[in-house]
Amino acid sequence: MGLHKILKYVALGLGVIGMILLARIIFTGNDAIEASADVQSSVVDPYIFIAYVVLAVILVLVLVYVLKGIFAGNIKKTLMAIGAFLAVFLIAYVLSTGVETPMKDGKILSEGGSKLVGTGLRMFYILTIVAIGAMAWTGVKKLTNK
Repeated sequence: MGLHKILKYVALGLGVIGMILLARIIFTGNDAIEASADVQSSVVDPYIFIAYVVLAVILVLVLVYVLKGIFAGNIKKTLMAIGAFLAVFLIAYVLSTGVETPMKDGKILSEGGSKLVGTGLRMFYILTIVAIGAMAWTGVKKLTNK
């Protein structure tokens, strides 16, 4: 039996279990679930557990296939891509500044946390510009080659 068939049956089983648990939640009703913690734990918790199982299965499969692809493919290109991503992170981190910021719930976001948020935003901007530039470059290159 191939891996594809096994995964298909696992997905089917998890889907059926999830639908049964969702039907239990719907038939119990919102008011009953909000009124009692016992009802909430007996009806909602299994549904959340299935979500965790699905997440774990997905993470394991992604990790296995990524590692399989890394070792089967060109490791030099993979390491170069990881290095480029780390370079973008370092550039974004150096350009970011951190300031203690009060939040709505009364807590204070630390200077380091603020700097990491800024780093994430700057990485998003840099990678967006690179992606748009790559698409534009490919489009122009296709137009000029014809």
